[in-house]
Amino acid sequence: MDRVNFFKCLSDETRLSIVTLVAENKELCVCDLTEKLNLSQPKISRHLALLRSSGLLQDRRQSQWVYYSINPELPIWCHDILALLVNGSSSTSQDLSTLSLKSYCE
Repeated sequence: MDRVNFFKCLSDETRLSIVTLVAENKELCVCDLTEKLNLSQPKISRHLALLRSSGLLQDRRQSQWVYYSINPELPIWCHDILALLVNGSSSTSQDLSTLSLKSYCE
């Protein structure tokens, strides 16, 4: 992952929100993201596909659900920036604090 592509991935508000949520919660499925971001499943899926193909996110299947997480193979500087996003967004943390308590995919 080079710097230009990394920041291009984060330049869209929806993708930035998705990546921040996933980084904060370690792993989320599409239904969690659609519920929390109040966006349609096709829109979320389109952004997730881009984030996955760029290498920023990885996915795993568990029965009918697909869970997304930050790719552990990213360079350290990417993880450092993502940690800053999560730790530096106190308003986001307050707004999204209930997400880790309830999964919408169950």
